[in-house]
Amino acid sequence: MSTEAPKPVRRITAPQITAMKGGDPIVSLTSYHAHTAAIVDKYADFILVGDSLGMVMHGMETTVGVPLDLMIMHGKAVVRGTKRALIVVDMPFGSYEESPKMAFRNAAKILKETGCGAVKLEGGKRMAETVHFLVERGVPVMGHVGLTPQASLTMGGFKTQGREEDSWPIHIEDARAVADAGAFSMVVEGVVEPLARKITDAVGIPTIGIGASVDCDGQILVLEDMLGLNPKPPKFVKVYGALAEEIENSVKTYAAEVRDRSFPTEDQTYR
Repeated sequence: MSTEAPKPVRRITAPQITAMKGGDPIVSLTSYHAHTAAIVDKYADFILVGDSLGMVMHGMETTVGVPLDLMIMHGKAVVRGTKRALIVVDMPFGSYEESPKMAFRNAAKILKETGCGAVKLEGGKRMAETVHFLVERGVPVMGHVGLTPQASLTMGGFKTQGREEDSWPIHIEDARAVADAGAFSMVVEGVVEPLARKITDAVGIPTIGIGASVDCDGQILVLEDMLGLNPKPPKFVKVYGALAEEIENSVKTYAAEVRDRSFPTEDQTYR
């Protein structure tokens, strides 16, 4: 009988994600708390603690109002609930745009307090200097181009990008700038499929599509969207579950049992 101790589970790192460019598709989902993160951890290469939590969990209309401390709180929970996936935490609006130095202070705070392995920030060419500044100082950065939700107020809402082909060079230039600045991968959101393919071909780091193209190097969805908890998920989302209905049925059954005094039974009381 072998007495060797099992090898410890090692987390996937940012460089390992980069090395997956052009290989097997990268699997990712969002998560905001320990229990769902523990489930996703078994199957995902990286988990994003997205600022979408402001809308999904806190009822905000956009991600603009999400504060840094809220991202850190949820980031801690996800790290505690996982063992193997790379954990990436979104830098929320207002935490990095002012200057590279400001971005570094807040990124360092996220890394230190959550124990995550990388941060994500939105923006293309305009954020390249900041991406470079962070990477040079030891912060792994995931980029985010195309539809950038934190800019939804200036973009006029959540609108598909690249419908006009003459706009494609701008988006491709944004992606190249982020890649050249040292990002280890990038989310490509809400762009037409031909543009997503061109961006994927144009950069040497993995592209992670959301509402983009199956030709990206990987895919990500908001967990609550794909599980059926969002009553109005984005059109591009394939809904894999019906949790809203299941939760409602369970709550309805529980309420009925409480009202007719059939809960708890003798076996369900504390000893």
